[in-house]
Amino acid sequence: MATEPNTKTSTPTESALVDGSELAGRALAAAGASHMFGVVGIPVTAVATRAVAAGVRFIAFHNEQSAGYAASAYGYLTGRPGVLLTVSGPGCVHGLAGLSNAWVNTWPMVMISGSCDQADFGKGDFQELDQIAAVKPFVKLALKATSISEIPRLVQTAFATACAGRPGGCYIDLPADVLHQTISETEASSLLSEAANPIPPQIPDPEIAEVEKAVSLLRHAARPLIVFGKGAAYARAEGAVKKFVETTGIPFLPTPMGKGLLPDTHELAATAARSLAIGKCDVALVVGARLNWLLHFGEPPRWSNDVKFILVDVSKEEIELRKPHVGLVGDAKRVLDLINREIKDDPFCLGKTHPWVEAISKKAKDNVAKMDAQLAKEVVPFNFLTPMRIIRDAISAQGSPAPILVSEGANTMDVGRAVLVQSEPRTRLDAGTWGTMGVGLGYCIAAAIAEPNRLVVAVEGDSGFGFSAMEVETLVRYQLPVVVIVFNNGGVYGGDRRTPEEVTGPHKDDPAPTSFVPGAAYHTLMEAFGGKGYRASTPDELKSALSESFSARKPAVINLIIDPYAGAESGRLQHKN
Repeated sequence: MATEPNTKTSTPTESALVDGSELAGRALAAAGASHMFGVVGIPVTAVATRAVAAGVRFIAFHNEQSAGYAASAYGYLTGRPGVLLTVSGPGCVHGLAGLSNAWVNTWPMVMISGSCDQADFGKGDFQELDQIAAVKPFVKLALKATSISEIPRLVQTAFATACAGRPGGCYIDLPADVLHQTISETEASSLLSEAANPIPPQIPDPEIAEVEKAVSLLRHAARPLIVFGKGAAYARAEGAVKKFVETTGIPFLPTPMGKGLLPDTHELAATAARSLAIGKCDVALVVGARLNWLLHFGEPPRWSNDVKFILVDVSKEEIELRKPHVGLVGDAKRVLDLINREIKDDPFCLGKTHPWVEAISKKAKDNVAKMDAQLAKEVVPFNFLTPMRIIRDAISAQGSPAPILVSEGANTMDVGRAVLVQSEPRTRLDAGTWGTMGVGLGYCIAAAIAEPNRLVVAVEGDSGFGFSAMEVETLVRYQLPVVVIVFNNGGVYGGDRRTPEEVTGPHKDDPAPTSFVPGAAYHTLMEAFGGKGYRASTPDELKSALSESFSARKPAVINLIIDPYAGAESGRLQHKN
């Protein structure tokens, strides 16, 4: 006797099970992650694929260091945490490069690593490591999921913490056994809903009396200066900076990644008169920049003995550490808005004929004229200046939106900072506060992902390029509009710089510690993966390569051959060696 078929079926929400990998992917999407960078493997491959299914674009790298640098720069460029995914053990350790870079530069980032089964920890499990202990020196918060139900809350907490107050890195540890646990779809949806949209702590405004004190200092200063850094750029303070400078007529000095908040060509720019500006100013308003080595710690002899600092920082601890004349704790844009509002009620402006403005302007023009005279020379074999001038003109010709410039290398970065012009905010990425080499290709990829309408141009030393050169394949795989220009002088600072007296000992026939293979064909590395490679050793060859590659907006490497003796050790930081 035939039986009737069973027509009763279960709905997906009744029968579906969600594992930890899927829940993690969905939690990332719910927290606002649109991109994730990393290297997959045991036990996190499924986390990446489930995140992609949830709407998060995964950018796969060859090395966790470069992926981490990309995540850190993405956080800076977007104001949202960059996400790094790594495998356990050595993958986590490699990821510390990017995590620590975010920590020092104060950029929001979330690193997620798989880890060994909790029950097997301490037994010598595959890639076992106490990863919470490993990351703690470099993060605001380190979290570990001990069960699947904790994942959505931990993801939301890490994202909120990374951006709160002074931005920085956070870490989430996902053990393999947690990723394999399952819950019902109903419970998963409930957990995601409960964890959603935590209220971030608000940064209070500074006391109005302190704002008034700051404005009074500026109003009565004989030689005021505003210094702004990448913290002001991160805060999107360019409008407030422009209003302040053009209302008051006070000269300004950007830190390297603060360049572009106002154009380098602005008539009040003091970059070309930096020594005079910081050495003679009597009141300095420092916004979103730390008084660290980049600003000579705010101390004599580079600064005058009696300079009064007005320090604007999102961190109360930073203000307490530096003990400025006036400390304004708060978001850079918001604090500048308050300062502008206070000035509006009783405006003042130095004017073009003010002695201080005239002194800065004259010194800047004199120094620019000296630099222009050097740039006008066509030096072949190339020094650093001749190709930099050609690159500067090619970048400037792109107009707006301006290309994002990525720069690393001792001489290459230092010369480029002086020659290459920034006209728009957040268009310069370099070695940063930590002086990190190897960031180049990761930053390029982050910039191309975060700002898809902009061309990305990397100006790299051959040593800096070598740290992450394999990621040119990543550029080709995702067809990113990145042109990498490698200043090839055959080594670190250049080729063999040893004197005859230094070439001695049992290994004297080895290459010098600073030297690479002479004439290395870096452009063929890009060609190996299907990108475009160029070799340039003359002005015409360089101009042609730049014109063609900029127009194509496709992955390219220009192997720029320069004189191996053109540079100097550590660029302009010989005194640190």
